[in-house]
Amino acid sequence: MPKKNFNSLIRWLHLYLSMFGFAALFFFAVTGITLNHPSWIEGNQKVERVTGTIDPAWEDSDEINIEARDAIVEHIRNTHNIRARLKDFRIDDFEYSLSFSGPGFNADAFIERSTGTYEMTVVSAGFIAALNDLHKGSETGTLWATVIDISAILMILVSVTGLVMIFYLCRRRLPGLIVAAIGALTFIVLCIVLT
Repeated sequence: MPKKNFNSLIRWLHLYLSMFGFAALFFFAVTGITLNHPSWIEGNQKVERVTGTIDPAWEDSDEINIEARDAIVEHIRNTHNIRARLKDFRIDDFEYSLSFSGPGFNADAFIERSTGTYEMTVVSAGFIAALNDLHKGSETGTLWATVIDISAILMILVSVTGLVMIFYLCRRRLPGLIVAAIGALTFIVLCIVLT
């Protein structure tokens, strides 16, 4: 491929990958700052305790069947407007325990098997905490993990195409490479000294 065509391709890739990945880059940059300052969101956590009862027909002698389990989960989801995924469902001799978890959200329910009554603690940590959990991939599932991976690949491609572009800017090549080298060395020294 001729040098001019390759230069044009790199510039085109850098421009459109940057524009396509702008929202993801901006999101991860902002939430990187909010993650670094947890005191900014202290006190935003809301804890609520709720009670309820499940249908006694869902109670099976020693083992609960899948249909009954799903009915219990959906009942609690619908009754308390829970959108988070079910993280855990445990059964012992006296109770069922359910845990729902999502970005910035957690709910734990304990159902007494003998009566069908339950108590649930719902913890909402707020909007910024939810964004921070998305940044970390906490309680988000595999699909969001894929989004994080794709975003990281986009950022790598934008960085690499930006670096390659400097080689086609004759007047700025040497100063640009010197600044890149100083920036890389500074980052490496900070990693060693501050960790």
